[in-house]
Amino acid sequence: MSEFAATLTGRVAVVTGTAQGIGQAVARGIRDAGGTVHEVDRDDVDLSVARAVEEFFAGIGDVDVLVNVAGGVVGQTHVPIDELTDEAWDAVVDANLRTTMNCTRAAARSMKRRGFGRIVNISSGAGRSVSLTGIQAYASAKAAQIGFTRQLAHELGPFGITVNCIAPGFVLSNPTTQRQWESYGEEGQRALLERIPVRALGSPDDIARGVLFFVSPAAGWVSGQTLSIDGGHSLF
Repeated sequence: MSEFAATLTGRVAVVTGTAQGIGQAVARGIRDAGGTVHEVDRDDVDLSVARAVEEFFAGIGDVDVLVNVAGGVVGQTHVPIDELTDEAWDAVVDANLRTTMNCTRAAARSMKRRGFGRIVNISSGAGRSVSLTGIQAYASAKAAQIGFTRQLAHELGPFGITVNCIAPGFVLSNPTTQRQWESYGEEGQRALLERIPVRALGSPDDIARGVLFFVSPAAGWVSGQTLSIDGGHSLF
């Protein structure tokens, strides 16, 4: 991603959800732009537990950039609402919304103290429309991340902190999305591609480029925004 070369020199970033896909691409992109990256995934730290998150951030020191990628459907598939358990709901909300809140709360302290910060939340097209997975908690948590972004942009703006969000379309970024794609079969895959104006799926690097824009000097006057990166799928 040479277009962002050296734009983050001297900046310290935390990227969550770096075990695969989008998180990996974001971490790589920030490094390529000159930043120092601290990666963390659910297998390393339970990001839904506030104390664990606070301890992780305390060990890092000052943070300039936070990218909340961690989330997903945590292995769930669609269950009718009248059969949905509290435990299943909570697991998805914790993995997506609570992790975002915990990490943002921890990072905001040093950002506010130093008068600078860039926060990017990775939501989903499911947060702006309906989820292809049919998982109610996932669509709800992703929509909540968008609301959280707007509210925090308003709250943290006076401290020199911007907060933005990306709503990716269908990206083959991990084993779950790969299985989902394969489950559609040839006809279903063709139908999905026909609803995407550019007639192609996205890649993790497509999402990472959006993140790099939001955290770069070029986006210093951009805050509270949610950018759909989906090949135009959200037009319909």
